[in-house]
Amino acid sequence: MKSVTEAIKKFALSFNTSEDLTPLLEAIGDAKIVLLGEASHGTSEFYKVRAELSKRLIVEKGFTLIAVEGDWPSTQRVNRFIKGYDTEENKQKVLNAFERWPTWMWANEEISELVKWLEKHNKQVEDKRKIGFYGVDVYSLWESLDEVVSYLRKTNPEGTDMAFAKKAISCFEPFNRHPETYAFSSIHISDACVDEVAKLVSSIRKNEKQYENGQEADLNLKINALVAHNAEEYYRAMVRSDELSWNVRDEHMVEAINEIMDYHGKDAKIIIWAHNTHIGDASATDMKEEGLTNVGEILRLQNKKENVFSVGFGTHSGEVIAADEWGTNPKKMTVPPARLGSWEDMLHSLEATNKILIFDEENRIFFNNNWIGHRAIGVVYNPEFEAYGNYVPSRLGSRYDAFIYIDKTNALSPIFK
Repeated sequence: MKSVTEAIKKFALSFNTSEDLTPLLEAIGDAKIVLLGEASHGTSEFYKVRAELSKRLIVEKGFTLIAVEGDWPSTQRVNRFIKGYDTEENKQKVLNAFERWPTWMWANEEISELVKWLEKHNKQVEDKRKIGFYGVDVYSLWESLDEVVSYLRKTNPEGTDMAFAKKAISCFEPFNRHPETYAFSSIHISDACVDEVAKLVSSIRKNEKQYENGQEADLNLKINALVAHNAEEYYRAMVRSDELSWNVRDEHMVEAINEIMDYHGKDAKIIIWAHNTHIGDASATDMKEEGLTNVGEILRLQNKKENVFSVGFGTHSGEVIAADEWGTNPKKMTVPPARLGSWEDMLHSLEATNKILIFDEENRIFFNNNWIGHRAIGVVYNPEFEAYGNYVPSRLGSRYDAFIYIDKTNALSPIFK
């Protein structure tokens, strides 16, 4: 471990202000895809630093797209608000659209400030330079089907696409909008609702020219249909294999990201906000041994090396918003000091200050010699059990292109209705 601590001491950059992000911006260079991680979904500093970095990428490097680990229908409310499509909306109202647990991931004061900035920025630029805000997660099966039917009812009520949408809705109706009910029932159904959603996606792709307009209605329709298709596969996979369902989810995120980029043209540049476990290359962790892939690994494989840049985040101690069990109310929890010998512990023990590590051909080898634990906190968290879990063995220099370390962090500020 001595070589690792020596490398940290030699290559770590001090991080105290937004200006200290400049070397990171320089390292990002001309990349078209920048992935910004987080070690938890409930840490204020991770959101604030990602927001600051995103603003600089927008202003200084021409990025116009933000994709987040959130549901497409909910984020569309934000997207339409910041682009001025829905003039009667307001900031508070659009954030209240995040109703699926864990709501605090996107309905929080930190995101509220970013939305305010994005709205102001978009009022000052031409339409093609307006920033878009999109959710690329897979969970919103019923909400996305509702969006498809609602739109087609207005635009093409007697068309083939509407017929397929009605068949898909009808197939899912017996499960009372409970994904788990459908998931368990699918074990005993040979094809479940596979054909219905596959035909819906295929038909909408075939007829997409019919839906083009100036407010991204065609993109909205296409992604909602894609979510329905992939969510059906995800929920079926969920009861068969954790590994399979994980891969279905991350492959969907990549598919949605690519659709968004293709829609906005060959010069599109996108910022992706998601947990470290999604944006850090899975092949540089023990996820690989379990047969898991993720967004970061797939995008690296699909694109030229210089076009993808990933930034991981970590902390030594502080506070976080999380829940004791899935679906229960969140609360502020204490994050204990990082486990001895972890990446976070070593970064803290040298000097308890915020740091940035930028990995390049010269120094990457020093951060890849050992498999070292790297903290990951989910929406469900129990600090008392952290010594037995919450650490992913990682070769940090290959998992990310850069790493932002915040020594002591504070809990996110949720917005509750």
